[in-house]
Amino acid sequence: MNPVTAYRFITSKQFAVVGASTDRSKYGNRVLRWYQGHELPVVPVNHKEAEVESLRAVGSIRDVSDPAETGLSIITPPKVTLDILKLGKELGFTRFWLQPGAEDKAVLDYAKEAELDIIAGGPCILVQGPGLLTHRSKI
Repeated sequence: MNPVTAYRFITSKQFAVVGASTDRSKYGNRVLRWYQGHELPVVPVNHKEAEVESLRAVGSIRDVSDPAETGLSIITPPKVTLDILKLGKELGFTRFWLQPGAEDKAVLDYAKEAELDIIAGGPCILVQGPGLLTHRSKI
């Protein structure tokens, strides 16, 4: 994991969890609750539910305010992730954390081709995030 990319991500003004789930056993819910548990501003992105973990959900990243200052945690199948990255770039998102399993070769190839600064390939925010939180106290 590139430390500069990780710093930029964790110091985002807000976060959005793409693939947020109402099922507390799924990673989309666990990641959302991680942000909540650390009192970080977070928006669940779920196209089926109006609310996740007592937060108003948005149906698409199109509905997330301030894309340039939002870190996107993506917990989706690779085919969906690819579409999210393409739309995210179009909308001006620059901070992406792909949870394990959200990427495949096509996703990584696109990210490289599009010059996206992403965290991918295995580090999970649930594992790596706590160690990065000290950087938030500096903003």
